[in-house]
Amino acid sequence: MATVNLIRGMGTFFKECEHPMSRWPRCPHEYTIRYRNAAGRQAEESGFATQDKAKARLVEVYQDSLLDNHLYPAFESRRMATFDHKVVDAFIQTMERNGVGLGTQSNAFDKLKAILLDAHRLGLYDENPLDGVKPPQYDAKRAVIPSREQLKDIRMAGDDTFLLIADLMSGCGLRNGEAYAVNINNIVADDVYRITEQVNQTTRTYGPMKHRKADDYRDVPLPAHVKASIEQYAAKWGTIDGYLLRNPNDITKPYRGYLLEKQWQRIKKAGAVDIPEGMTIYSFRHFFASNCLGHNIPITDVAEWMGHRSVDITFKTYRHLMPGSISRAAQVLNLGLAA
Repeated sequence: MATVNLIRGMGTFFKECEHPMSRWPRCPHEYTIRYRNAAGRQAEESGFATQDKAKARLVEVYQDSLLDNHLYPAFESRRMATFDHKVVDAFIQTMERNGVGLGTQSNAFDKLKAILLDAHRLGLYDENPLDGVKPPQYDAKRAVIPSREQLKDIRMAGDDTFLLIADLMSGCGLRNGEAYAVNINNIVADDVYRITEQVNQTTRTYGPMKHRKADDYRDVPLPAHVKASIEQYAAKWGTIDGYLLRNPNDITKPYRGYLLEKQWQRIKKAGAVDIPEGMTIYSFRHFFASNCLGHNIPITDVAEWMGHRSVDITFKTYRHLMPGSISRAAQVLNLGLAA
């Protein structure tokens, strides 16, 4: 038996016969499909004569699931004429806050989009209710962010180098390679660190920042605890041309990322600290974005500090962290009135 995976987790189709996959279109055996039903249990259906019929049934099952589990609960009491871009955007943000996978978010949005566009073409709306809506972006690498307590324990679980890199990424928003190139001379003010380069993991040398030219730089906030981490590391281990981190096997060369990854794997394997499922080293940088947005720092500033090419990238990745929701506002206002 061979199995073919369909896109975005709809399910699989296969044939329970001895023929290789290349022979399926010509062999007489029927196709079977396998998927997760609304209760999350595995289900199978058989008797499909062609691959196209098997695929069509999987799509039908998946679309029904989107309606039953996401669209109906969110909109069953809403009148069609009241839909606009704000309603659709709030729906996407609700899915994000509820931890709905980005693949499902994207498909649910596509289903709602098809319904609303049909209504628009029929004249129900004078203006397209989807204008201005930023659709969810399917990305398998969904950001997993540690809590403040988890971060506090994780950053102390490694050696001095691990602590320094964790502080630079979570406190200043540096990328991995930018943290490896930390230089004490880049402290340009008590509360400002200037990023001028990164360690390129392909060439294993210092090079320009991502999306930047060689002479470009990026100034980022420097919290007092990160400044202390830099200065304490430099006082204890010294610097070479201002650089704090070097390859321990050859101090004439930059720090190598695999050294941090090995330490990260050891920390995870030891199990002494609480590390969220799916968290990676890059999650330290996600914490920076979360901390900024959670304290109402403008997303335009956060995008600039993180070095994103456009604010859209920041918005698509971290929009679920941004304060503001009609439902949450209604709850807060209700508490205020009831007090």
